[in-house]
Parts: sequence; C-alpha cells; structure tokens
Amino acid sequence: MTTTESNPHFSGYGRVSTRDQNPGSQESALRAAGCDRVFIDHGESSRIAERPQWTECLKQLRRGDTLVILALDRIAGSELMAIEIIRDLGNRGVRLKSLTEPFLDVDTSTPMGEAIVGIMAVLAQLRVSTIRANTLRGIEHARAQGKHLGRPRAMTDEQIDIAIESRQLTESGHPKKSYQQIADLFGVSRHTVMRAVRQREEHG
Repeated sequence: MTTTESNPHFSGYGRVSTRDQNPGSQESALRAAGCDRVFIDHGESSRIAERPQWTECLKQLRRGDTLVILALDRIAGSELMAIEIIRDLGNRGVRLKSLTEPFLDVDTSTPMGEAIVGIMAVLAQLRVSTIRANTLRGIEHARAQGKHLGRPRAMTDEQIDIAIESRQLTESGHPKKSYQQIADLFGVSRHTVMRAVRQREEHG
C-alpha cells in the first residue's frame, strides 16, 4: 500500500532488550494510540542502529506519517543518537510522538520543532562534557591519593609477595611451588600469577 500525505499512517515502534521479554504491553499501548502498523524488535540494543524491525519501520515511513513510541529510549541509546534520529525524521516530514514523554510530540520539520531539537542537542552535549570533566577530575583525585586505576587487580600485594616467595628456589634448584599450585591457592588462573609476578619484578 502506498502512503501519501493525504493518507498518513500512524506507525508504532517498540523494543525489548532480551528475547525472553514480552513486548505485549508495548504493542497494546501502541495499538491503543491508533497505530495501524507496529514494529517490535526482540533482543536488540538501542545503541545499535541496524535493528531489523527498526530498519523496516524507517523504510515504511512516508511524509505526513506519525511515528509513535512508548519512550525515547526505545529508539535511541544515547542523547546524540536520539537527536540524529529526530532530525532525520523531521527532514523526511515524519512527526514523532512519545506516549510517556509529552514534550516529544513535535513536528520537527517546522521552525519550532527544529528549535526544540536544537535545545536538546545543546543539553545533550552539555551532559557529555560534564560527565567527561567529572571523570577527569575523579581520575586526577584518585591518582593524587595513590589509588589504583583501571580494572580491580586479581591478586593483592600480599598475595603477590607470597607468590614471589613461593617461586624462590630450594636447595635442589627447583621452585618451592609451581605457578599452578600458587594459582590454585588463591583461586586465580596460572596466567594471572605469572603476569603479577612478572610485573612486580619489572616495576618493583
């Protein structure tokens, strides 16, 4: 069926992040909102643009149509991604309506709609910049306090000391314990013990 501006469609899009989730409530809400076509993705992340049903939904949309969603996080995994999608819909003459976010019922092809998207873009960029600045300050503060950064270490300093002592040679010229024996003692992998011992020997 061909969609024209005089015969607009209400298309609904929903998404569940895991395949065992039931999207029935989303579909019911979209149908109740007047959607004659509903697209639902199962087990797809909102941060991935190439979702099967989302791609099909975009293909079906025509100028004058309205895309109805339950919430913005159903179609986008970040503010910047959301803004890009909203602008694209506006350029195509598609209205976006969110059932749980009243501010998202705008025709972004109009000057007012574009202004709203512009404000959203500024706020999103401000949030990203604030998070980045706070992260950098946190890293600098942690370094000043002498704290370890990055992933938690699998072995403590005391365990590494024991491992190094256990690798010392006996009178017969063999280590007191093998790497595997040390790994079993601390519940880590042999590779973890070898790496920890090597890094201690290299850096002191």
